[in-house]
Amino acid sequence: MKILFLGPPGAGKGTHASIVASQLNIPQISTGAILREAMSEETALGKTAKDFVDKGLLVPDDIIIDLVRERIARDDCKDGYILDGFPRTVAQAESLDGISQLDAIINIELDDESIVKRLSGRRVCKDCGATYHLSRLGNRVLCEQCSGDLIQRNDDKAETVLNRLTVYHSQTAPLVEYYKGSGRMYALDGALPIEEGGRILSGILQNVHVNAGAAN
Repeated sequence: MKILFLGPPGAGKGTHASIVASQLNIPQISTGAILREAMSEETALGKTAKDFVDKGLLVPDDIIIDLVRERIARDDCKDGYILDGFPRTVAQAESLDGISQLDAIINIELDDESIVKRLSGRRVCKDCGATYHLSRLGNRVLCEQCSGDLIQRNDDKAETVLNRLTVYHSQTAPLVEYYKGSGRMYALDGALPIEEGGRILSGILQNVHVNAGAAN
């Protein structure tokens, strides 16, 4: 099954994608990981991408698309894959349509106020990386796993989150309209607890699987 997760930062895309990838035994593919791997292995595309990264420039769409094309052609994607962080724009989505046909687009919906509250309240252990939230921390100031200090990452600060949301609404949100008429997009409430949202998501994907089998 080929699945794309859409939604604003902090809506739960990565968490749900990771769970589904494990359940279906298919890879979760992010453009960040693809870029790092290609640059580390010094592939032809990796070297080209590194030239842009070293200059502080965005890697052009055509390079990103070629990297994705190479990645989903690998053997571990024969039964499907989950895209995380790609496509980010309608232009990228149009290019993806020419490479592969998605079975399901999961749009995780969550309002801006809830996202700012969720992300700005996040605290991370500076030593082991364990994640907490102010709503559940109580008086604790140290990590319960390793006793490291709990800190707020710069990209979780309220002003940074608002900037990320501005970028999302201007560049990525139009993807919702792009996929809306495909008949393959499904909405998931990002305000639900992960367990409840996961149950709903499992039902959605089961129906997609059954319908795909019937079509074949």
